[in-house]
This record gives sequence, structure tokens and C-alpha cells, in this order.
Amino acid sequence: MQDILHERKGGTVLAVQVVPRSSRNEVVGIHGDALRIRLKAPPVEGAANAALIAFLADMLGVPQRQVEILSGHSSRRKNVLVVGLGKEQVAQILGHCLH
Repeated sequence: MQDILHERKGGTVLAVQVVPRSSRNEVVGIHGDALRIRLKAPPVEGAANAALIAFLADMLGVPQRQVEILSGHSSRRKNVLVVGLGKEQVAQILGHCLH
């Protein structure tokens, strides 16, 4: 879990592997060095990116404005910044989702 999270000033960067056009929004588990997340949204016109931000914000209990995609906007592999949460907080929340 720790390999996919990186502390950064003001928040935590999360490595994510997105699977668009899934039957539901859910955290699947760890895929290599990224958290694998299935999303119902298709990967067109930013729909999957918006769905990812909304899903992570809801799961982590923060407003959507605190979740920002840093890189990978047009890729399945993304780095996402969660402002205001430390690495340990994010790991604890995600740990509950994986069990």
C-alpha cells in the first residue's frame, strides 16, 4: 500500500490505474504500483476523470476541490493529489476499502 502513496507538501499523491466502462464504481485492489479503480464512466471528454475525482473525494471524505489529477489526464494511469490528508490517513481509509 505504501508504494502507491507519496507524501507531498499539503497532501498525498496517489497512483491510480483506472478501468473505465465498468459495471460499477469500486476499488478493486492493488495493480502493480497503483490502486486499481473501476469506474462506470467512459473515457471520453473527461467523464472518467470527473468520475474518479468524485469517487475518491466521497471515499476519502473530502470535498471534490481537494482532489486533483496531477498527471495522466488522457491515460488509464494517473497520479492524483489529495489535499489536506496525510499519507497515513489515506492508507488507513484505503485499507478499509481493500478488505
